[in-house]
Amino acid sequence: MLEFTEYAKIFLALVAIVNPLGAIPIVMALTADASDEEFKRTIKVTVVSVLVILLAALFTGEFLLGLFGISVNSFRVAGGILLLLMALSMLHARQSAITFSKEEASSAGSRDSVAVVPISMPLLAGPGAISTVIIYTQKSPAPLHYLFMGLDIVLLVLLLWLAFLAIPWISRHITQTGINIFSRVMGLILAAIAVEFIAGGIKGLFPALT
Repeated sequence: MLEFTEYAKIFLALVAIVNPLGAIPIVMALTADASDEEFKRTIKVTVVSVLVILLAALFTGEFLLGLFGISVNSFRVAGGILLLLMALSMLHARQSAITFSKEEASSAGSRDSVAVVPISMPLLAGPGAISTVIIYTQKSPAPLHYLFMGLDIVLLVLLLWLAFLAIPWISRHITQTGINIFSRVMGLILAAIAVEFIAGGIKGLFPALT
């Protein structure tokens, strides 16, 4: 099990990657013609989907790495590069094509399908968030570690749910400039986390460098 500050850091990393505030304009665009009941259902399906996807990554990530013969250090480097690309897009106040593409938006169908694809996956619980969960899960085999990782994910989903419930208020009081500023701050934090992942992975792959 890690120190409490490490779990706070993991939570902050997940918030930076998922970026609830930055995702709001896209969610608003995809649900623009939805009724209040449809919008609430979309939010519900979205948060449940994100929870299920990230918990699945938590409990099956190690098995998947072993299945494909991928070392944790190799995955750290790959995950770090992925997060760095996402961070660079956020620093330019753009939505990364890694997490969301125009093709996915245009292929969206029913309300429930929009909530799952593309909002839940890959916009929110995309490759970056899944990679981060798997990488941090490898830091300890203790059951309490999995419990606190799960609590981090639950807190993230609660924050996401509150952000989506606040969409009507946010649309009236926060401009696109404000959202862009928040995205850039989260992008800077995410870039630092990505560099840490890459450096840790390289040290593990090449012990002679340390």
